[in-house]
Amino acid sequence: MIEHLLLFLALLAIIIALVMVSNRLKVAYPVLLVLGGLAISFVPNLPSIKIDPELIFIIFLPPLLYEAAWANSLKELYKWRRMIGSFAFIVVFISAAAVALIANLVIPGFSLALGFMLGAIVSPPDAVSTAAILKFVKAPRRISAILEGESLLNDASSLIIFRFAAVAVTTGQFIWYKAAASFVWMVAGGVLVGLVVALVAYFLHKTLPTDENSDTIMTITTPYVMYILAEELGASGVLAVVCGGLYLSTKRNEILTASTRIHAFPVWYNLIFLLNGLAFTMIGLDLPEILAGLKRSGVSLFEAVSYGVLVTAVLIVIRLMSSYGAVYITMFMKRYISVADDRNPGKAAPLIVGWAGMRGVVSLATALSIPAMAGSEPFPHRDLILFITFVVILLTLVVQGLTLPLLIKSVKFPDFNDHMPNELARIKIKKALAEASLKFQSEKFCNEENFLFQKLKEVWNFELSNENFEISDEVRQTYFEILNEQRKALRELNKDPKIDEEIIRIFLYHIDLEERRWQEHSEY
Repeated sequence: MIEHLLLFLALLAIIIALVMVSNRLKVAYPVLLVLGGLAISFVPNLPSIKIDPELIFIIFLPPLLYEAAWANSLKELYKWRRMIGSFAFIVVFISAAAVALIANLVIPGFSLALGFMLGAIVSPPDAVSTAAILKFVKAPRRISAILEGESLLNDASSLIIFRFAAVAVTTGQFIWYKAAASFVWMVAGGVLVGLVVALVAYFLHKTLPTDENSDTIMTITTPYVMYILAEELGASGVLAVVCGGLYLSTKRNEILTASTRIHAFPVWYNLIFLLNGLAFTMIGLDLPEILAGLKRSGVSLFEAVSYGVLVTAVLIVIRLMSSYGAVYITMFMKRYISVADDRNPGKAAPLIVGWAGMRGVVSLATALSIPAMAGSEPFPHRDLILFITFVVILLTLVVQGLTLPLLIKSVKFPDFNDHMPNELARIKIKKALAEASLKFQSEKFCNEENFLFQKLKEVWNFELSNENFEISDEVRQTYFEILNEQRKALRELNKDPKIDEEIIRIFLYHIDLEERRWQEHSEY
């Protein structure tokens, strides 16, 4: 037990080190984590780190999907709903069908049902990798909105295809009307369960005498309840978490206090970082087990690698064709329906969306969830499917993951004008806040002579009367030095035994928030 704990701690240290290296090199950290896990897997006499495949979905998926739902903009999801829906459902199905046909033609003994299983496993792109890449390069907001929205739903569609294909493989038959009824329940039931649990969570947050800690813990347990309940009812746990998360994200200001939101953010940030780090590292660590299974299956390594490269190529080509096809179909359909943007997006945008197809942890978790037995017989080609999945993940992460930033920098995007520049938006927001504050103060506190209100009124009037109230980097740095002097003063005050240290810590936290606020100003 202690040996495994030490190994886990060492793994965390390696993850942190690799992430620091990726930040220095400006490379998406999932790429280095997979390669790092791959290198660690060749260390001799290393104890194996295994998680029950059935638990991988339950441990990793709910919080990752829930956090993504909270981070996504419902406004952007609705604006780009047709493009997002096309990639999350239609393109996933086309990709799965293309992989099924190629696998059935090329791999000996590979049925169409098995091909659809493989296609469903490797079809959904990984959102974490794309988000990590977009952190280092500047791409139009519409591209990130489409990729983020797609990632919320494509896991659900791929897992639904996977379930139907698995039933066809294990039973040897596919009854279309039963499959249609099951599909309707998986979708409708998943949405229903997610919304019901979200309403219950909303009620509990509003009525219970919770504090920051209990509210934060509730936000962590809520996606697990959504996912497990939906799966137990035979519905889509992924859709339950996504729909419930999107609903609660719109109510965050009603159910969580400001202090809770500040408190919960670093908790969730670190939780997601830990889960992603472990997940991508485990992809590389699983290689020895996958190779051992491949050896047992009797398929040569050269053949298996060839199949993996072929499937990867099919996925890349299908996604690029679908990306350009979606643009041309949209430009054609704008004659008959209103679309989010009726201008031609050019060739750069569909190229970037099409190339951003890195696969990740969901694909590996789905492959590992394939049972070892199909009835009384071993599950056909399970080890080969696992190896092909590993090759697809590795190739897309390394090839597409490393070249996508260069591609984004080299292409020229048209001026979409979807969103106003960040600086202009920030000034407009600050003016609106100042105007609303002054109006509220004049209506509610017209006779108030309080010092704080008078000072705030001066600030708001200043913001309304100036087009640009930015401060220079030199002034900002001086302000940071003043904040450091305040920290020193607080540490001196803490030596007084009559002053409660908790009060000192509260003031230190406020200074940290102030510094972070002006750091964010400099970033935008």
